[in-house]
Amino acid sequence: MDSSYSQIVALIWNIADDVLRDVFLRGQYRDVILPMVVLRRLDALLEPTKEDVEEEIKESGVDNIDEGVLKDITRLSYFNTSKWTLNRLKSQASDNNDILYDNFVEYLNGYSENVRDVLRNFEYYTKARKLADNDRLLSIIERITDPRINLTDKNTIDPDGLPLPALTNVGMGTVFEELLRRFNEENNEEAGEHFTPRDAISLLAHLVFEPVKENLPKIITLYDPACGSGGMLTESREYLLDLGVRSAAIQLSGTEINPETYAICKSDLIIKGVDPSGIHWGNTITDNSFSDKSFGYMITNPPYGKSWKEDKKKIYHEKMLLDHRFELTLTNYVGEEEVLDSTPRTSDGQLLFLLEEVDKMKPLEFQPQGSRIASIHNGSSLFTGDAGSGESNIRRYLIEKDLVEAIIQLPNNIFYNTGISTYVWMLTNKKKDNRKGKVQLIDASQAFEKLRKNQGSRNCTIEPYRTDILRVYTDFVEQEANEELKVGSKIFDDDDFRYYNVTIERPLRLRCQFNSLKIDEMLYDSSDIEVSKWLYNTYKDRVFSGLDSEIPTIKEYLNDQDIKITDKKLNKLISAKAWKDRQRLMIAAKVLMKDMGTDVYMDYNLFSAKVNATAKVLKLETSAAELKTICRAMSVTDSKATPVVKKEHKVNSKDVVMLLETYGVPEEKLSDYGYHSVKKGMYVEFESDSELRDSEKIPVKEDIYDYFQREVRPYVEDAWINLPQTKIGCEISFNKYFYKPTPLRSLEENERDIIALDEQSQGFIKSLFKQM
Repeated sequence: MDSSYSQIVALIWNIADDVLRDVFLRGQYRDVILPMVVLRRLDALLEPTKEDVEEEIKESGVDNIDEGVLKDITRLSYFNTSKWTLNRLKSQASDNNDILYDNFVEYLNGYSENVRDVLRNFEYYTKARKLADNDRLLSIIERITDPRINLTDKNTIDPDGLPLPALTNVGMGTVFEELLRRFNEENNEEAGEHFTPRDAISLLAHLVFEPVKENLPKIITLYDPACGSGGMLTESREYLLDLGVRSAAIQLSGTEINPETYAICKSDLIIKGVDPSGIHWGNTITDNSFSDKSFGYMITNPPYGKSWKEDKKKIYHEKMLLDHRFELTLTNYVGEEEVLDSTPRTSDGQLLFLLEEVDKMKPLEFQPQGSRIASIHNGSSLFTGDAGSGESNIRRYLIEKDLVEAIIQLPNNIFYNTGISTYVWMLTNKKKDNRKGKVQLIDASQAFEKLRKNQGSRNCTIEPYRTDILRVYTDFVEQEANEELKVGSKIFDDDDFRYYNVTIERPLRLRCQFNSLKIDEMLYDSSDIEVSKWLYNTYKDRVFSGLDSEIPTIKEYLNDQDIKITDKKLNKLISAKAWKDRQRLMIAAKVLMKDMGTDVYMDYNLFSAKVNATAKVLKLETSAAELKTICRAMSVTDSKATPVVKKEHKVNSKDVVMLLETYGVPEEKLSDYGYHSVKKGMYVEFESDSELRDSEKIPVKEDIYDYFQREVRPYVEDAWINLPQTKIGCEISFNKYFYKPTPLRSLEENERDIIALDEQSQGFIKSLFKQM
């Protein structure tokens, strides 16, 4: 950094300690100092035309101010209609802090709306009041207007007669960002949420623009849906300016939910002379404030591991998703298109930002060069969520639409408040021919240089290896990482990451026998037997007439026992009708046992048929469903028992036809899919045992049946494939492709080391080896 900039930063930095100590917490210094720096810069640029503005207001009248005319006079995107400047406030200040505060507020209110918006989001009126109440408002005005701090665009002389160079917009931006960096690094707990380190931003800017820098559109639209303090946008803009792109050709847009960081972002743009109107304060997940726009380039580092539970309520009506951004059209196993709600679990909304960016991609008819995205995420974006989940569906969509160019693993500990692994997703809707149908995985986890001093969790930088990472990415080559080449790269087909999640079923096998103890248990609610037993033991036959009057007492007991039960479930547990129904079934079971005895049945189908026949003979007033409840209550699983028949099917039944025609299953293989031939044209379907149910992840490049015959059938003879339940999933595992296990030490090496240690133990271990 230029020495003159360093001097300005140091002088401003000292204001915080000298003026704000004991009035604001250290973590609040940023939001007091930065707005004052912005005000001083704007104030300094407005000073040369202040009299002209006052003359215009005098001629047109306060009520007839034409903002366009004032901006023409100032030749800036802002103005101030009050009579005050910071120097006037300083020179005319009295000992009365209330008067100074009122004048300062009049000065703030005189700014154009774009500046007042920044001040409101900084809550600067409240902070100014606090400064005034603690006799610090005049002090901070005096310090920020110190002639040693030249924030003007003119060369000046300091009180010691030394020249102070003019501060350009670029220079002012450098000063502002250095102050922001210092404040954020000092408050590293918060920094990671709003401030991405410059080396990471620089890498992303290069990854996005370097491959297409010779073919950029005339107007470059850049968007960050989680823009924080604006670092992604401003760093990318600086990169484009260095390429020779005209400033007017770069349009910046972004959304930020935190009001203070939103204000910082707009401030940074204003003092650099950049139009801040594209920066919106709001919630990207719920607002979709750029619904009518698309962008050519997008760079972001969204929050990860952050709950969006409250946001979810705003994009759903009951269970219906209202926002099309988060609905994806995917094909199921048989090739049918389905529009799916693809929102991830509410504990982590990071992938919603990726969908927002995909939704905002410029169509090729509007930008033939295609849109490009660089988005930083943690590891859960790669593998969290089973097949059919929102996370898996998002990955599937990105892979199947061939949008993913590359995913780059960054080193741990390059961010301020997290040391976890992070990954850059590189997306585009205009892949080069050699990249179509391919995804490049780049392992840059070892491409770092240690910092001399830790900054919170951040202890390294990737800046020295940016060129290496960029080269591997742009060259689209595979290479092994080693001590010399810190960056590894592998290239895969899109289908290498997709898999079939296949449900493997096994038959339910039940041993059946009437048993008095089991019959007695039928009186209790099986969903919570312990509480149900307590209710009966406490209230006896009163359970059959209702326990509504005892609810307070019951709740007190449950609370004392630390038992959590919803009101809905409690009402079910104390329902007099439910108790009577269970009592009636218990009595029916006793009658059946008296007639049938306690013989053991290893075939549930036979036992069930006998129970139904006996109930008919005894003229029991029980339904088929109730008799099934009795049968199941008298049954336990037994691997030696006969499978329980669920249903018999004719060859032309709907389920069989679906397997034969929709899924293409050959008739002779139906038994491997759960339909067992009992005679010509008839098939039996067994009930599946949920306790034995399993699932297999089968790569989409492999045939499901072949996998089943090789990996399942030899070990579980009665298993079958539940093909209609098959889902397509997608996950990406860097460990699977880049992990290098450490070779085990040889026995000779171990023996040599043990004997070396033995020399320190007077030969005891060596004597043991001789005896072996």
